[in-house]
Amino acid sequence: MNILTQTADGSNTLYNETIGEHYHSKHGALQESKHVFINAGLVHASAEKTEISILEVGFGTGLNFLLSVDYCMQNQIKLDYVSIEAFPLALDVLNATGYAAFVSPDIWEKFITNYDQSLKSKQHLSSHCELEIAHTELATFTTDQKFDVIYYDAFSVQHQPEMWSDEIIAHVCSFLKPGGTFVTYAITGKLKRAVKACGFSIEKLPGAPGKREMLRATKGMENE
Repeated sequence: MNILTQTADGSNTLYNETIGEHYHSKHGALQESKHVFINAGLVHASAEKTEISILEVGFGTGLNFLLSVDYCMQNQIKLDYVSIEAFPLALDVLNATGYAAFVSPDIWEKFITNYDQSLKSKQHLSSHCELEIAHTELATFTTDQKFDVIYYDAFSVQHQPEMWSDEIIAHVCSFLKPGGTFVTYAITGKLKRAVKACGFSIEKLPGAPGKREMLRATKGMENE
């Protein structure tokens, strides 16, 4: 069961009783998503680009997607967004988040209207946005596509350790293009070693409120 809760910046998140953790930071759902995934990930990786592809681990409430498509539309960037979600939320739960306030009515309407179908196949929400939510576990996800950015937004290692194993990190990193960007809210010595082992260079960035640091990594150009 998921319980709607308000975070410190006024935006809502959900508390997952099964996992025992919130989907976003209780210090601010909106500001965490913007800080970690939009500013450190999308904005950083999309400089001078007219098209960008993103692979997200953990679609959850869809907040990262909504902020990403909003940024891309404002900056005339074509967005190809693929997310992996083993336990997708029901449509009425998404409607209850209040996230419609963070994007244009047109973006929200197209997202909600196409959400169920996006769990089955890639949906063209507009001439500048495609969305696909792979309804599967990360370990069994496969694709021939390579991405510019990976948003790693799984639940924490304390509550979902299997999502942070060396094998899983290597698996998801294999879908990134050489020179591509991997971002996550977390940073541990084990995670840094796992990403470095995949041929990435590591950056420690200031974390979102409530976290001292976060991780951004860049895949080496020789990793074809």
